Formats: sequence, C-alpha cells, structure tokens
Amino acid sequence: MGDSSGVLMFDESSFVKKRKDSAGVHRQYCGSIGKVENCQVGVFAAYASAHGYAVLDKRLFVPEEWFLEEYKERRGKCAFPEELTFKTKPQLASEMLTEIHKQNIIPYKYIVADSIYGHSPDFIEAAEKFDGKIYLVSIASDTQCWLKEPVTMVKQYKYKGEVRTKTVLEDTAKNPIPVQEIASNLNEYFWYRRKVSEGTKGPIAYDFCKKRVTLSKDGLPWKTVWLVIRRTIGDAPTYTFFISNAPENTRLSTFVWLCGIRWAIEQCFEEGKTELGMDHYEVRKYAGWNHHMLTVILAHFFLWHLKIRLGKKAPAITLSRLRIVLEVILPLRKLDTLAALEQVRWIQEKNHKAYLPHRKKRLMGTE
Repeated sequence: MGDSSGVLMFDESSFVKKRKDSAGVHRQYCGSIGKVENCQVGVFAAYASAHGYAVLDKRLFVPEEWFLEEYKERRGKCAFPEELTFKTKPQLASEMLTEIHKQNIIPYKYIVADSIYGHSPDFIEAAEKFDGKIYLVSIASDTQCWLKEPVTMVKQYKYKGEVRTKTVLEDTAKNPIPVQEIASNLNEYFWYRRKVSEGTKGPIAYDFCKKRVTLSKDGLPWKTVWLVIRRTIGDAPTYTFFISNAPENTRLSTFVWLCGIRWAIEQCFEEGKTELGMDHYEVRKYAGWNHHMLTVILAHFFLWHLKIRLGKKAPAITLSRLRIVLEVILPLRKLDTLAALEQVRWIQEKNHKAYLPHRKKRLMGTE
C-alpha cells in the first residue's frame, strides 16, 4: 500500500466493559456509543493510499487515576510494565508518529487527526518536526485567531524589585476572534462547492473555504496556518474547521481530499469490529489487550493484501465478501466424530480452568 502521497491518520476507538478489572478501564467518553461509559480506549495510527488502508500501530490509553497509589493492586493484576506512565491521547499519538517516521519503512506525506489532536501542542509540534510533512487537523469552533497577524511589543515591568520583560499586543491590535465568527461573516464569493463522494442517494457535496490566519495561544500570536472551513449545504448550515501547515500555494482540492480521508480509519475500526472481532475479547491484562489488537491488525492487513492480489479480477470486492473466497482458498479442516468430541472436551477444560479462580475470588469476597 506504500505510496509517496500516503496519509497517516490518528484516532481512538473505545470498547465497552461491564466490570473494572480490565487494564485501563474507566468511566470515560465512549465514542462507539456516544456517551460516558465504563470502557477501554485505544489510540490507533492508520495509513491510507490509493491502494488501500490499514492500521499500523496502537496504544492503550490508561487514565491518570490508574497511576494513583490506590490502583497499585489493580496495576499488578493487569501486569502493567513498571516503566509505564500516564500519557494523554495526543502524546500517545505523537509517540506512534515519531516511531513510524523513525523506522522510515512506510512512505507518507500527509498527517490527519481530529480536534483532540488539533488542540494539542504536543501533537502539532511532533507533526511539524519532520520537513516536507503536511498535517490537516480538526479544531473546535471557538478556536481563537487573527485574519491579520497582530503587532506585538516587549514591555518591561517590575516584580519584587526585579525588572522583567513580557511580550504583549500593541494597544492598536485587535483581539482574536473565534473561527466560527469568521465562517459566519464570509461573503458567498469565497465559498467553493465541491463533491467529496458518491453516496447511496447521489453525490455528497460541501462548500469549502480557505484562509490564512494566525492562531492565538495565551492571547498572543502563535503560528500562521491555513484555516480550512467546510460548510454543509442547506438553509441552516453547520461548519467544520481544520488547520494545516501546508505551503501557501496549496490548492483547495488538496484540502478537500484531506478533509474526507479520515473515513479510512473509521472503516478500519468498522471492519475490525464487524469482521475480525476487534471488540470481542475477554483479556484483562495490559499485554493481552495489545496482543489481541495486534492480531486484529495483522488479520485486517491480510484481508486487504488478498483484496489487492485479486486486483482486476474482483476490483469492488468487500472484506465481508472475501469470506466466500477464503472458504475456497483456506477451507476449514473437517473433523470426524472423535476429533470433534476431543475439540469439545478441550474447550470445556479450558473454560473450567478459567472459571475456577473467579469462583475462588467470589467465595473469598474479593470480586
């Protein structure tokens, strides 16, 4: 799938859990059901090119509470690595981005992510470390910026008898404004309608606009970037906002393409959960979660590899339909009566061994 115009994508996926024994489980926002729930959350790195898409890496997000002293016993039961420390989701994504770039195996040019990463200085700085790489990340509608970079000045002041300096806006400088205000006040002349995909009910189109802006950080100018605005079509339009470090001569069509490319990582999650059991696991330990996700990542890539190998013979085949092909290519072993009974006996024995420690804990009142 490697391509010089490949895209790295970062997003999280959640896994609902009933109990509190699994590594990193906590009451937190669960995107799969759209509300706060008891769940585990993984941060994932995926890749997309003209040849397909796949998941590259994963990190289990462990909430900060898990590193408190009162969670020490739980960390032990879940076999947490001793060197494991709390890291935010953007910090985990930055780790994966740095590692992927360091390995220098997979070619890529673009980086995309949603607003939790767009508002993280850690992630933005990691994305800007590498020359020639272009990011486009979502931001919230209340993000503050200037359409024209304000003038600043260095001001002296005294603190406890010591002369210090600080950078402030000049008196004539205007205050930053939210990107939502910019979008609402834009003349229709600046909007361009573009088709982004073909849906079941026909073409899907949005209005787009791009503006050079200077972002505000702590009330001062931070960095000059592209502000890309996507607007729905209709009487009550809604807006989505992105920022990018792309060169000034970047065409709008590039931004339109990047705004929609994140569907690929969503497809990875959907295919992983519906076809490969990504959310069907009963492991509790930290290593168990990582092993399961790695197995799913490899299985997903295998299916895409098969899809690519089929090439022109079945260009529109879906991963679910590949099951039909696999029944011919990799037929399941047929069991005779004795072999089937032995399989049942083995499963029952394993289930019973797993049940015994839980029964013991319940009798002791520790579970």
